Amino acid sequence: MKKKKIIVGITGASGAIYAKVLMARLHQLKDQIETVGLVFSDNAKTVWEYELENKDYESIPYKTYDKNDFMAPFASGSAQFETMIICPCSMGTLARIAHGISNDLITRAADVILKERRKLLLITRDTPLSIIHIDNMRTITLAGGIIVPASPSFYSKPVSFEQLAATVIDRTLDLAGFENLTYRWSED
Repeated sequence: MKKKKIIVGITGASGAIYAKVLMARLHQLKDQIETVGLVFSDNAKTVWEYELENKDYESIPYKTYDKNDFMAPFASGSAQFETMIICPCSMGTLARIAHGISNDLITRAADVILKERRKLLLITRDTPLSIIHIDNMRTITLAGGIIVPASPSFYSKPVSFEQLAATVIDRTLDLAGFENLTYRWSED
């Protein structure tokens, strides 16, 4: 199996638990990964600290790039990163991606992934949605991106916030093409 080159963008949308669980799951799947490039938006760390009451993002074992580092390898399609996951994805980030506004490394990398016809997965968390949000999601979907609403499932009977968040993250990792051992509906 070819190892994956992944970009992870973490924005300041509420839902830092999803980013935390994604980082833990990627670490569990490290045998399937060549490299992970990580980018935080301006507010991502603030929201993480507020919601999770820690700074565990400081110990994530992947190279973190500054949001203005347009020399990062995945700012170009030639680096051949094949998947980008934005988790959680704010509606502002989604809007900039939908309209081709590459004003930071997260939106530039998403633009590259879309233009190269690779996998862009946006874990959105906002509710309710305005028609503007829905139109932006439609635009990204038509461009080849995948909107993954942070709508957890309950059939695996999760007993913690982490397990609940994992129902979304595991589905995302399936969509990204990972071999992922997780609860499957109606399977023993």
